[in-house]
Amino acid sequence: MKYIFLLLIFMLELFGSVIRSPIISINADETEVTIKIQKIDIGISGSVVHKIDDNHKTIIKNAVVTKFDENTKVATLKLSDYTAFGNETLPKANFKIKIGDYVILTFGYNRGLLIAPSEDIYYRITKKSQVQWVHPDIFATSLSFVGHPTPLREDFTRVSESNSIGLIYIFLDNTIYTVDAKSFKILAATVVSLIQEEIILPFYTRIQKIDANWWGEGSSELEDYEPHYYELIAEANPNNKELYQKIKDSKKKLQYILEKFNIKE
Repeated sequence: MKYIFLLLIFMLELFGSVIRSPIISINADETEVTIKIQKIDIGISGSVVHKIDDNHKTIIKNAVVTKFDENTKVATLKLSDYTAFGNETLPKANFKIKIGDYVILTFGYNRGLLIAPSEDIYYRITKKSQVQWVHPDIFATSLSFVGHPTPLREDFTRVSESNSIGLIYIFLDNTIYTVDAKSFKILAATVVSLIQEEIILPFYTRIQKIDANWWGEGSSELEDYEPHYYELIAEANPNNKELYQKIKDSKKKLQYILEKFNIKE
């Protein structure tokens, strides 16, 4: 995990360029592929593009980097169904991945959604970067559609797909966690010096009320900001020692989150 110490200069342009790399191998059940690349971080996501013919291509899978060998410069990517189209009426073609198909990674990394506990923190962060920010009002509105005043991981996935958001930024305890919108893996942790004087739940938004379902996960009002978002991040990063140590050294109310990790002392 990268730590960048700064006051209010937020160097988010680091994730701006799209990476394209051909597939060099496919496992037997088409759940993993490999690519050759000089350097890539675990957790970076993208899509597999299949060539139908000389004039037609289509996206057929989501892909997330799960391994990278520094010596061979080979990255392994785990595949899953591509869900961004979100229309069940569209026909589904059973295209097979082929050597020579390629992976596009970091697509949408220039667009971000910031989860912040207050209006002041939100604007002090967003005004200092070149990221194309998707306003949290859009996320709050999408939460009302599904009745989730407490946002779930699936809600972040849905809003990222519908708005081409590549990165989620979450402000927690003077740290901005940059996570991939699909994998929720931590790509960077930026330490900032910001005074948190108020907390808006579930996050800063101009939407005054998020509609709730009668029952089910996510239907209750969020009661505490930090535990919820730390838990979401921890569930997707169970082997992250830096995050584990930070939570361990943090407030007593966060200690239950340590159970989410695979780390043994």
